[in-house]
Amino acid sequence: MNRKTLGNTGLEVSSIAFGGVEIGLPYGPGIHSENDMLQESEAISLLHLALDRGVNFYDTARMYGKSETLIGEAFAHRREEVVICTKCQHLRDATGNLPEESQLVKMIRDSLENSLKALRMDEVDVLMLHQADLEILNNETISRTFEDLKKAGLVKAIGASTYSVEESKTAINSGIYEVIQLPYNLLDQRQGEIFELGAAKGIGLVVRSVLLRGMLSDRGKNLKEPLAEIEKHISKYAMLAEEEGLTLPEYATRFVLDQSNISSVLVGIDKPIYLEKALETAELPSLSEKLLAGAIPFPDPEFIDIPKWDRMGWL
Repeated sequence: MNRKTLGNTGLEVSSIAFGGVEIGLPYGPGIHSENDMLQESEAISLLHLALDRGVNFYDTARMYGKSETLIGEAFAHRREEVVICTKCQHLRDATGNLPEESQLVKMIRDSLENSLKALRMDEVDVLMLHQADLEILNNETISRTFEDLKKAGLVKAIGASTYSVEESKTAINSGIYEVIQLPYNLLDQRQGEIFELGAAKGIGLVVRSVLLRGMLSDRGKNLKEPLAEIEKHISKYAMLAEEEGLTLPEYATRFVLDQSNISSVLVGIDKPIYLEKALETAELPSLSEKLLAGAIPFPDPEFIDIPKWDRMGWL
């Protein structure tokens, strides 16, 4: 497994990162309850298998159910072999507001303390803001608290998980956050405009939503009428991939892996077969000029909103 330095953090991470949400809580297509998930022993075996196959970068969060606990148990005796990224609990209250300063500090510190206990670690490699919007990114109390945790030796690097280009730019230009996790895929390539900026400033860029919750796979077929244009666009990718001897998921994943300024690509893994497919894709040669030329994003990226599609009953 190829490894890259995560920006200026000094951390060496595998090009494929293990997305830990699926092993922690019911998440993704067809997963409705814990009965649809791996048993704990199976999840730990999968984590061991991933590390044995060269995946050393693991992404989790306080909000991912049992994920931190499972990762902690799996790697309790192999700590030096892994790079762990976790995310702080959500900071907004039920009304969508941020609490006052002292409560914010306590929430962040308590969240990290609970993460360290679950992970069985004295220090986490990367601590991120979860759902870092502009108000959160510009909040001095939050950024100062994250910096204090780093100075105290409780985290090696601090970062932010963003959604919009403006949020990513703000995090990069802050001079505070060293790792940015952002969405980027064949259909929605808006975040690509900040890749060179991030690289120039020594930011570690980690990409998620590579398959857009499975839409860039067989799940992107037979969609309901409101998504007809999305399906038509996906079918063009699929036909082009087939012409070049690739599956659609291979094309979509390889497209992101080929972005030179990306440190790692986050892949949701909850079955050995998904791990094997991700590893096989990582070993494929770079995309042909024909495939790169065909990687045209959807013309209306603002329409791409999986949670909204789900709420509308379109999925």
